[in-house]
Amino acid sequence: MVTALIYVVSFIYHVAATGLPGIERSTRELAAMLATLFVFVNLMRGRYRIANYLSTRGQMGSALVAWNITFVAFLVLLFLAKIADHYSRAIMVATYLCGIPVIALSRSAVVRLVAAGSRAGRITAERAFLIGREASIMGFVTRHKPWHMGFAVTDVAFLKSSGEAGSPALAADLAAAAANCRARRPDAVFIAVPWSDQDTISACVDAFMNLPVAIHLVPEPIMERFGGAHVVHTGTLSSLRLTRQPLSTAEVATKRAFDIVAAACGIILTLPLLLLIAALIRLDSPGPVLFRQRRYGFNQQAFRIFKFRTMTTTDDGQVVVQAKRNDPRITRLGHLLRRYNLDELPQLLNVLAGDMSLVGPRPHALAHDIEFERKIANYARRHNVKPGITGWAQVNGLRGETDTDEKMAMRVAYDHWYIDNWSFWLDITILFRTVLSRKAFANAR
Repeated sequence: MVTALIYVVSFIYHVAATGLPGIERSTRELAAMLATLFVFVNLMRGRYRIANYLSTRGQMGSALVAWNITFVAFLVLLFLAKIADHYSRAIMVATYLCGIPVIALSRSAVVRLVAAGSRAGRITAERAFLIGREASIMGFVTRHKPWHMGFAVTDVAFLKSSGEAGSPALAADLAAAAANCRARRPDAVFIAVPWSDQDTISACVDAFMNLPVAIHLVPEPIMERFGGAHVVHTGTLSSLRLTRQPLSTAEVATKRAFDIVAAACGIILTLPLLLLIAALIRLDSPGPVLFRQRRYGFNQQAFRIFKFRTMTTTDDGQVVVQAKRNDPRITRLGHLLRRYNLDELPQLLNVLAGDMSLVGPRPHALAHDIEFERKIANYARRHNVKPGITGWAQVNGLRGETDTDEKMAMRVAYDHWYIDNWSFWLDITILFRTVLSRKAFANAR
């Protein structure tokens, strides 16, 4: 794909520059270098294992990371070899920019083909041998359907003995299973035994340790809730981490630095508009220019959010009535401010103060938070990151009145997805969609 891309770009450039069909003389070298580097980067990152192509999760991001590393390495090689002038800068820039969608889409297509082939049984990542109690094996097979994940089950060995670990009956079962496994020559053995039965697990491990196979312990049902669970090694301690902090220290620092710079620039650029809106609010209706209301922020720490006042009331008590479409409490100017999200601009001050981020789950009044926390499971997870002026739910049209629990549950689900899939580029995407997407302005009251 990389080689074809470079040839196409070179052909188009040659036609545009000379008016004649053809390719630049350095095209073959450029294609060979970039394609080799791209393959090498993917090999070093372990991306060519079939198991990595069975799920679309994270595939585009991984492909783009490899593409960026490839180009950085290529530019370093050009600098060190002093041959940068040998290649057309226009072709290199065009190849990089065109490669972003081409690489991402081609990787996505490959993943879909491999996943479909795996489900149909045409592609096998590993040959697996299952051993354990019948109920545990059947539960594992029913829940996970290993053949959909590239596994070909070579055979199954049920532990029929009901005796204690170390008993002659269990030893006989394991000896027969090990002999059968050796004959089947699988790549991996999966032990389906409840984790509480440590003695039986140890006996199974001992029985298969002398076979040239990988040994896996089938996950307990509780792990189905946590897609990112993995073993963490800290010194001599190995633990199964079910969840991690939403953002690492570096990610928090990156997000905060961007918030400060962007919010400061936003305030400076919109200062004339802010002053104009403040003056119009004063003329439109009696009351303060800014509406301040208590909201929950990161880790459920309360703060006061700033908004331009758009209603004749400023509720902030135990009962807060949500604004509705054609709400009589909304002022004439308030309708316009809400329609174009201009009432949210003062929250740039909250961002500078550190109470909010530009992007994150939208905060709700304390009274609403308390109510929804009783009704919606894991609602409070929204507070594991800072609230935002805009968010993933909002740019997908989930804004406005939440007059049913189902609407709020859907919004919370989008907020949880944002927390679990955060990236700097996701924030940038949300900010662009906030300005350019029609959905971001849908359901405005």
